[in-house]
Amino acid sequence: MDRLRVGFIGTGRISDLHALEYLAHERTEIVAVCDANLPLARERGARWGVRPDRIFAQYEDLLAVEEVDLVEILLPHHLHRDATVAAARAGKHISCQKPMALNLAEADEMVAAAAAAGVVLKVFENFLFYPPVQRAKALIEAGEIGEPRTIRIKSNAGVSETQWEVPDYALAWRFDPERCGGGPLVWDDGLHKFALAWHFFGLAEETHAWIGETDLGGGAILDAPAIVSWKFPGNRYGSFEVVWSPELQLETQQYAQDDRIEITGTRGVIWITRGHAKMMDLPPVILHRDRQTLTFSDMPVAWSESFVRSTRQGIEALLTGEAPVLTGEQGREILRFALAAQESARAGRAIRLA
Repeated sequence: MDRLRVGFIGTGRISDLHALEYLAHERTEIVAVCDANLPLARERGARWGVRPDRIFAQYEDLLAVEEVDLVEILLPHHLHRDATVAAARAGKHISCQKPMALNLAEADEMVAAAAAAGVVLKVFENFLFYPPVQRAKALIEAGEIGEPRTIRIKSNAGVSETQWEVPDYALAWRFDPERCGGGPLVWDDGLHKFALAWHFFGLAEETHAWIGETDLGGGAILDAPAIVSWKFPGNRYGSFEVVWSPELQLETQQYAQDDRIEITGTRGVIWITRGHAKMMDLPPVILHRDRQTLTFSDMPVAWSESFVRSTRQGIEALLTGEAPVLTGEQGREILRFALAAQESARAGRAIRLA
């Protein structure tokens, strides 16, 4: 494949970040867009240089465009399975936002449809490509902290005067379990954190979760505060803590949320001090070992950079025939990981995964 021509299925708020690398890469072009909100599709399409006759309200029309090689599926979660299966049957390669599906049966349908059609299915996960995460991963693989033993991930949602505007309709479906699959923090955003735990430690063999509820009014229930604990093979452990702090002001260009990660090994400790936002005025990666504290600031820290790098890897994978990160099978494994936490919270007991 010499050039990759892309169609966007869904042009909501997050599509701005997904489009960045396609617009910048010399071997890609956005050639079609669709959204049920046709005026929004037209606005995005005009901004991205898409011909007016390639802007649609229905994704079936976009899939009929022979020129499209790859589709970016940026729809509410309950629509992922149908759009992915339809795209595979139309012979299009697929990049689908996380979570890939609402359950494992849907995920299996998606993987099978892609395999039957001979197309690539990528589950889009940007957090693995966040430069501080990549640097921490490289340091750990170089043996800087010895054998990793525990991972702690803390996600803190607050408020911000600098965050981007998200339309109410784009927020509403995230509070609807039928369309989202769970809540906005532990499930929707939490899939990123499960991917990070998987990235550093692999799939847990057991998980135990306590997921609280905060009533925001108007029928909106936030799945926080919450704590998820993990037991990994090899006597290793981890936790994921989610907090909603309604009076906590954050500096951010996107969502009013920030993340911190601490990974402890037999020789040292690594901290990743930021994610969506900038809560602490510290270097993005800190390493302590051998009575020394080393800091690393020579990397981009904008959250948007993680989208650019994830998209770039997917482009290069398609152009060279390599595997994307994440494959459909890997996306299914992370989905299974996250679903176990939901099941644990409902059942009030630990859930075995292995």
